[in-house]
Amino acid sequence: MNRTRMLLALALASLLALSGCGKSSTSPGNGAPRSYRMGFAAGAPRFELNLLFEALDQWMGTRSDAALISQEAPWDSLLTGVAIDSLVMRQQLPLAQLYRSKGLDLWVFLDPANGFNRGGENLALLAHGRSITEPEIQRMYRDYVVACDTILRPSVLGVALETNLIRIAAPAPLYAAIKQVANDAAADVRAVDPTVKLGSSVQVETAWGVLGPPRPYEGIETDFIDFPYLQVLGLSSYPYFSWGTPEALPPDYYSRLLNGRTMPVGITEGGWTSETVAAFPSSPELQRRYIVRQSQLLETVNAQAWFQLTYTDIEVFAGGLGVPPATLAPFARTGLVDTTLAGKPARTEWDAVFARPRR
Repeated sequence: MNRTRMLLALALASLLALSGCGKSSTSPGNGAPRSYRMGFAAGAPRFELNLLFEALDQWMGTRSDAALISQEAPWDSLLTGVAIDSLVMRQQLPLAQLYRSKGLDLWVFLDPANGFNRGGENLALLAHGRSITEPEIQRMYRDYVVACDTILRPSVLGVALETNLIRIAAPAPLYAAIKQVANDAAADVRAVDPTVKLGSSVQVETAWGVLGPPRPYEGIETDFIDFPYLQVLGLSSYPYFSWGTPEALPPDYYSRLLNGRTMPVGITEGGWTSETVAAFPSSPELQRRYIVRQSQLLETVNAQAWFQLTYTDIEVFAGGLGVPPATLAPFARTGLVDTTLAGKPARTEWDAVFARPRR
């Protein structure tokens, strides 16, 4: 369920290097040291450059010490023959350079699949009549992943997202193709870069059997087997779809997935809506309490990073971001500020956690 189309980074990243936004880091505050870095991905309520800059100015450094680039592969460009290195240098490199100029640790998580429909092919591939099951398409993705690593130089590189949800939702040949291309891409990266930490992500509610029709706890042991390159485990979690309150999340909500392993963990997408969505009631107060609960749960796994992903709410309208309103709406109010960039109670709680010293 990666919300890449919300993030706007691809459309605007080439201009970000010109931005002077950002402030000095917040001084460490009181409280127990946190194990994890904290941050967001670039985004704004709508496609407006001034809003993007203002949103970046609110969080870069002042309430973050890390940043995330998370996106589907740019298949439209890849399939029309755009040189991969040029594509990465034009679209992602300025954003990565901006983050580094603010002292932010960079994670990059890439998605060969469909971020909004884990049961189907990527929409751009479908529009071109192509499939990730094709060796030629897999080769394109592998080359793109290597370029992102060698040009952007992230500290952590993810090569597939929500693999357990794909395994459950997608036809077996599609999951097999994702498994194959992720492992091949990881091997390609390792051949040229011995230091970057490799990862992929899993969907937490799916692992617990509480997303969709109730099922027994499933865990992610198959993912550890199918993706042996894993050095960092990314977690995707939108618990408001499955749990009534943040306090209802079990104390081993993340640690149970590791099943005794000491593998580094990072939240690579997720959040809690501040408004009621369909059959899922919520409020700004529940979202604030989620930030408190999340900070507690992350300590149980000595987490390395916590990415809220969307700093701002997203405006939902017909044709907005190329996503149907019914698909986008459940995730559109997970930001820490609203569509006018006014802070919510959850942002105050986030700031309190961020002010704690990091060990």
